[in-house]
Amino acid sequence: MKTKNLIILLLMSITTQAQQFVGDWKGELDVQGMKLEVIFHIAQKDNVYTSTMDVPMQGASGIAIDKTEVNNNSITLKAPQMGIEFVGEFKNKEIIGEFRQAGMKLPLTLSSFESKLPGNITLPSSKEELEKMKVYDKGSYKYSVSDYFAKPKASGFQLSPNGKYMSYREKDENNKRHVYVKELATGTVKKAIEEKDELVRSYGWINDERLFFAMDKGGDENYHIYGVNLDGNNLKDLTPFDGVKASIDNILKEQKDYIIVSMNKNNKQVFEPFKLNIVTGALEQLYKNEDIANPIQGYEFDKDGNLRGYSKLVNGVQNQFYYKDNKTGEFKLHTTTNWDDSFGIISFNYASKNKDEAYVITNLDSDKTRIVLYDLATKKIIKEVFSNPTFDVSGLNLSRKRNYEIDNFSYEGEKSEIIPVSKLYKEIYGLMKKEFPNKESYIVDKDDNETQFLVIVQSDKLYGTYYQYNAKTKKFKLLYDLMPQLKETDMAEMRPIKFTSRDGKTIYGYITLPKEALQGKKVPLIVNPHGGPQGIRDSWGFNPETQLFASRGYATLQVNFRISGGYGKEFLRAGFKQIGRKLMDDVEDGVAYAIEQGWVDKDKIAIYGGSHGGYATLMGLVKTPDLYACGVNYVGVSNIFTFFDSFPEYWKPYKEIVKQIWYDLDNPEEAAIAKEVSPVFQINKIKKPLFVIQGANDPRVNIAESDQIVTGLRAKGFDVPYMVKYDEGHGFHKEENSIDMYEATLGFLAKNLKK
Repeated sequence: MKTKNLIILLLMSITTQAQQFVGDWKGELDVQGMKLEVIFHIAQKDNVYTSTMDVPMQGASGIAIDKTEVNNNSITLKAPQMGIEFVGEFKNKEIIGEFRQAGMKLPLTLSSFESKLPGNITLPSSKEELEKMKVYDKGSYKYSVSDYFAKPKASGFQLSPNGKYMSYREKDENNKRHVYVKELATGTVKKAIEEKDELVRSYGWINDERLFFAMDKGGDENYHIYGVNLDGNNLKDLTPFDGVKASIDNILKEQKDYIIVSMNKNNKQVFEPFKLNIVTGALEQLYKNEDIANPIQGYEFDKDGNLRGYSKLVNGVQNQFYYKDNKTGEFKLHTTTNWDDSFGIISFNYASKNKDEAYVITNLDSDKTRIVLYDLATKKIIKEVFSNPTFDVSGLNLSRKRNYEIDNFSYEGEKSEIIPVSKLYKEIYGLMKKEFPNKESYIVDKDDNETQFLVIVQSDKLYGTYYQYNAKTKKFKLLYDLMPQLKETDMAEMRPIKFTSRDGKTIYGYITLPKEALQGKKVPLIVNPHGGPQGIRDSWGFNPETQLFASRGYATLQVNFRISGGYGKEFLRAGFKQIGRKLMDDVEDGVAYAIEQGWVDKDKIAIYGGSHGGYATLMGLVKTPDLYACGVNYVGVSNIFTFFDSFPEYWKPYKEIVKQIWYDLDNPEEAAIAKEVSPVFQINKIKKPLFVIQGANDPRVNIAESDQIVTGLRAKGFDVPYMVKYDEGHGFHKEENSIDMYEATLGFLAKNLKK
């Protein structure tokens, strides 16, 4: 009896010692002077140990460790496929050991910490499982995924205001996209912005000496604005506030060291304007947004930085525009509209002596938005400036140099349309049509003196080529081909389509057709509903995603279903409270149209989308389970109730609007509909394979949305591959993550469409 008790005590001792390794551990490697953090996650189940490794600096997470061996106080972790081994011993609450890779032996001490990774970290598929799925995409294809989704070697070309410099982003061997500045006269190049762990989300010129750029943390969308000299000196975080989202409202050309930014610094739910010195970082609050129940949602500043008006969201669903009386300085209520009506200032008319004149985009007395010249003091339209009977108009460009003369109008119909107005722009656009026939060409930048212009040339088969245009010589100079590896002759046609829905609405969209379809063969189809859904639309042009699918023999259908933007407010409103219902009908009618044209094999149809498109994927598998062979849900909503509950703070003022667009969960009848169209409650109707993809730090569609659907389907016995990236948010933006995602997606599609 004593012997038996001794054995039990001994076993308990060994188990207790072994348990000390379970948990999350991090340490720092010194690799030739560079500090590299590594993290191990060690778990135990049924006396079997498993572990994964993260290397945050390299954007790698969830790397599977093949062998995890524990012996008393010692642990060995091995990943032979990567040539990695770690051997350590537990001492004083640390694991002290040696990390070995590629002949290197580096000391590594691991400290325990509480991992705060979002979501259920046991759910994502292992790297090995996803790699096995990729293998199904086999064939002798001319182009790889990286050919479509590797970031261009150089991109983001911009001119300095004085035209002396050109900036651009250039990718290094580690896929970091730094910003360089080239002096055009001498050719001298200097690095201005260095991209490190976090992505530089955007950048631009503030004045001739200084640039800005924006960064967040891991995709959380709490952007900071940074300022830096064009030679890389005097780098400064201009909005150094944790958990605050900043954006640039105005760059004050007349006050070169100042910009106006909006921040939710004082209250996370609302944004307020600040005048910011981009050299010193000095902040001056310009107005307070104190009525949280009826918050200001937009500010109108003139070119001199004077606040001239603001828009309030009242009762959650109405817009009130307040305009400043130029005589008294008092802000007075000017116009009250529904939230989905349009009345907005594009620009004040600085060419007029009347300071109350402005170019306004409106649909208050029309279905489609149009541009009018408007007197804000008398509340009268002076004249209509531009409109289109079929599509909303969207753009107006003025020349600061030529006393704010109108240069062009723009709108998006089946394709993007530019209507030149001024003599200069008519001349340039005429030359572009002659120089680049059968292409779409746009002026994307110019210097203040309008001597140097940057032009991009594109089509559905051309990603984009930059040219420099000299207004004096009237010549175009080739600057850069963004994707020289993709030959136009190999790319697929994106064809605008139009059909009638089952209830009589005209629906527009696009289908990208591989060459096999044009030769009369019925090909597999990928249905790709867009995100949003309200006010968003798909557009004609080069789409790396649809081109990738075409390279594998798939057609891609993109339907601008009711609620999409650009087709008037009646079309927009027709989709309210129809998410998961009539929106899906429009998508299904688009599929029927594609089948009728003889392009696609009706038995080989997949549905794939991101955000609302991910939700539509799940609803497609629920609503029409026999229509689709499989689905790919990318950062999609699965449960309308938890989606509403997880809104970021700055979305909460818009909750009443979301209720009008989606469903009012406080209304029992609408709550019942919301439950019917929440896929997580309809799991029993899903019978086709599903692949789920999620960014762990997504502030819009919380990781819980994906965790729920994966958990529910697996409980039902479904094998649901699940990819999570812990350094991404609402969509993948890091090159290596995008490539990984599309390789896995292609494998999943091939497995289910090419049987």
